[in-house]
Amino acid sequence: MATFFANIPNDWYRNNPIAHYEGYYAIVFYAYFASLGLDIVLEESSNKGRLDMAVRFNQQVYLFEFKVIELVPEGLVLAQIKERGYAEKYRGQPIHLIGVEFSRKQRTVVGFEVETITT
Repeated sequence: MATFFANIPNDWYRNNPIAHYEGYYAIVFYAYFASLGLDIVLEESSNKGRLDMAVRFNQQVYLFEFKVIELVPEGLVLAQIKERGYAEKYRGQPIHLIGVEFSRKQRTVVGFEVETITT
């Protein structure tokens, strides 16, 4: 994904604050996975909040949460997925929790955590 972000021209950021927001990075991830034809749900609601993106592939579920590190402390993305119980609705299949951190200054992925749980 870092290579994918590295190919976005610098001019696209000129006079445009979009890279300051989590949604910009999320949509780049979405576009990438959608182009592969995967089963994707954005802003998946549960009784405890909204997960940024769920991807179903090969009888497994990948739960993504995105954060911009200049807006929230680093290293808390997986904690949010766990605290809010986003995986609960997917019990009975392999679940991969994926926390992705971006930097609006660097305009790329700066942190990536993955944890697999089985139920």
